[in-house]
Amino acid sequence: MTTAGPPRSHPPAPTPAELNQQAWTAAGQWGLDGSMSELETLMWRSERHPELSSTITAVMLLDTAPEWDRLWAAHEWAIGLVRRTRERVQEPVLPVGPPVWVEDSSFTLENHLRRTRLDPAERPGGDMPALLGYTERFALAPLNRKRPLWEAVLVEGLADGRAAYLLKLHHSVTDGLGGVQLLSLVQSRTREHTPDKPSSRAGASPAGINPAVLASRQLASRIGQAPDMLWRSVKFGGTVLSDPLQAGDDAVRFTASLRRMMPPPPAPASPLLKGRKGRNWRFGVLECEFKRLRAAAKAASGSVNDAYIAALLGGLRRYHERHGSPIDALPMAMPVSLRRGDDPMGGNKFAGALLAGPIGVSDPVERIAVIRGTVLTLRTEPALDSFGLLAPWVNMLPSGVGAAAWRLGATADMSASNVPGLPYRSFLAGAQVDRIFAFGPLPGVAIMVAMTTHAGACCIGFNIDGDAVEDVSVLMDCFADGLDEVLAIA
Repeated sequence: MTTAGPPRSHPPAPTPAELNQQAWTAAGQWGLDGSMSELETLMWRSERHPELSSTITAVMLLDTAPEWDRLWAAHEWAIGLVRRTRERVQEPVLPVGPPVWVEDSSFTLENHLRRTRLDPAERPGGDMPALLGYTERFALAPLNRKRPLWEAVLVEGLADGRAAYLLKLHHSVTDGLGGVQLLSLVQSRTREHTPDKPSSRAGASPAGINPAVLASRQLASRIGQAPDMLWRSVKFGGTVLSDPLQAGDDAVRFTASLRRMMPPPPAPASPLLKGRKGRNWRFGVLECEFKRLRAAAKAASGSVNDAYIAALLGGLRRYHERHGSPIDALPMAMPVSLRRGDDPMGGNKFAGALLAGPIGVSDPVERIAVIRGTVLTLRTEPALDSFGLLAPWVNMLPSGVGAAAWRLGATADMSASNVPGLPYRSFLAGAQVDRIFAFGPLPGVAIMVAMTTHAGACCIGFNIDGDAVEDVSVLMDCFADGLDEVLAIA
């Protein structure tokens, strides 16, 4: 017979103020590492705007126009907290190592935050088409590579006094999840001003370094890495001698995985998505309740991400059938987050995976099951982060080689990402944030889709290559039907 002990006590849940303090502390650590990672360096040096752009854009829909002075003050506070927002990129005279982030001595907020107004004559079709059109032009305007890599604009003049806040930043600054973290810093949980924010400014970033000195330091660093690489080779050789069967088995598994993870594409390219140039960005949006998508995923024994991907593929199946070109599979890319719970805020921690999207599976439940099995397999691939392994070597070559490597993404017709957002209502300088849509760049793909959750809503942003898809409105109608098909499972 066993006796029950005293009830276990659980620590009280953190208060909103404590959660804010935790986020502010984490934000203060962003940018302490002054060098780009190898993956960020590859994105930075291989960029060929707009064909190989690395610009991420977020659109926040607001229930009213925020107070401009409060919005300005919120940005001043965030800039003081996150040093990366006031840093520029400095390259060595010879690209033997990654660039470094240094303080922009001429930084002024006027170069990064502004406001504009949409004239009623510019939106005959309603607010959203006009806003998306403005956002397309805003996103396609290249960032000034000699300044901190972000810009924001408040768009006023929408119907019923509503407004929108647009943020544009370079992918080398952070990935999608880091972008959500950055946006969360200028939001609060109430319309009222938050008085208990820390006022101390984060430590100054390193000043500019002589490019020649920087190159010599990085060359010495590369040479210093040689013994470690030699030791790894010796260690691998010792493993081969001590356990040749295991070493050979590991090499075969990794090689096979590398072949699956790298081009050629896992499925033939779509005949309807050719001719893409990446210069004509067309934005579209869809949304649904998060609980409905989660219920549909649960009913089909999949995850929310599986149901989301199944909805996109269902829309593409309809689009191909409508044009008399049905296909069974479509090559697509999917970023896989490599973040751990204790990773610092910001930065880029993801790997890209290629898969054959089961577009020909008409039953949405079966489609979710196929996607579920494929994604679970991808996450266990030994060569999942193969691009990250190759990046240090590619970065020592001319930037054109990196651009050619980055174009390997063109083997996919669609790329789709899923970024968790804030689960609660939030406010921006007194205005409630109703929706947040994210729009990624087109790294050679015809369609880039990003889903962000916010306060119980799934916000899906589409960036479509207008040269590859002439009837964008038809494609968006098909995507809407594909989403409705998946939601109907529950």
